[in-house]
Amino acid sequence: MNIFEALRESHEQQRSLAQKLIATSGMSDERKQLFELLKNELYAHSVAEDRYLYIPLMFDDVGLGITRHALAEHHEMDELIEKLEETDMSNPSWLATAKQLSETVHHHLKEEEHTFFQQAGKILSDREKESLAQKYLKEYGKYKISET
Repeated sequence: MNIFEALRESHEQQRSLAQKLIATSGMSDERKQLFELLKNELYAHSVAEDRYLYIPLMFDDVGLGITRHALAEHHEMDELIEKLEETDMSNPSWLATAKQLSETVHHHLKEEEHTFFQQAGKILSDREKESLAQKYLKEYGKYKISET
């Protein structure tokens, strides 16, 4: 498995959780659980991805620009999560912010998979891609909570 395949597994979970979250309403247990799962998935993914994809790419001139952009989008998602944490789930603005988060997540993942991965694939060797995948998965597993 290479780093891009490993990242795509988490991307699918992020998409699914974001879609399910915006289909909820009010201060429900389902909404609370889905928000916690999405928040954890985004956190575990970004910590491991930052360390084992973005940082190695920063050492290459071509990788620096795309990495900065991706990190800025991670920051934007973090700010939306903070806003959601500070807003009552039964408030209509909570769902509006959750939809904004879902759109941001979907945009970021699409951009990563269709642009960033191709550029990063030209920078990293096959051996690096496999090594980074193993390190990413180990780091990701440290922060990931079980969905049961």
